[in-house]
Amino acid sequence: MTVAPNKFVSLGYELYVGNSEERVLMEETTPDRPLTYIQGMGMMLPEFEKNIFGLKAGDKFDFTLTTEQAYGPRVDEAVEELPKEIFLTPEGELDAAVQEGATLPLYTPDGEMIRGSVLEIREDIVVMDFNHPLAGEELHFIGEIYDVHEATPEEIEAFFGGHEGGCGCGCGCGHDDEDHGHKEHDGCGGGCGCH
Repeated sequence: MTVAPNKFVSLGYELYVGNSEERVLMEETTPDRPLTYIQGMGMMLPEFEKNIFGLKAGDKFDFTLTTEQAYGPRVDEAVEELPKEIFLTPEGELDAAVQEGATLPLYTPDGEMIRGSVLEIREDIVVMDFNHPLAGEELHFIGEIYDVHEATPEEIEAFFGGHEGGCGCGCGCGHDDEDHGHKEHDGCGGGCGCH
C-alpha cells in the first residue's frame, strides 16, 4: 500500500535546518516513537505530504523544503511588545512560565490559541515572537516509511477527537516532544513537517 489520502502513515526522519553547507540536526524520531499522521488531513505541511505521496513501507526519502514551502520567511511584524500585566498571577507576580526563551500559549481576542516565544522581559513589557520557530529556514528531511495502512476509526478519533496524536506539533508546535515521537535539538519546539 502506498501513501495516499486518508492513509495512516508511520515514518522515521531526521530534520536538518540551514543551507546545504551548514545544515544542523534540529530533530529526529526514534524507531520506537515514529511520526504518525493521516495523509491528506491537513496535519502536515502540504509540500511534506507531496514528497511522501506514493511511497510505501520500506521506502527511504531525502528531500528539502524551501523556506516558502515550509513556514515562510520571518516577519518582523510578528514580534510584539505585550504589557507585562497580562502575565501576572493573581498575587501580582510574574508567572513562573514567563522566561526568556520559553514558548507560551496565548489566546487572541477571538479565542484562537497561538504560541509565541519570549524574547525579552523588560520592566513593563514582555517581547514575544509569534513567528513559527522554523520560519526562515530550509527544512531537509531524511527518513524511511515504516507503515502505511487504511486509517482505522480509532486512529482518526485519536487524531481528531480532541486528543493530540502523532507529531501533533503544529506544529507548530512547542509541544513536549517526548510525548509525540521525536526528539528536538537546540530547543527548537518547531516540529517536524507539521503546521
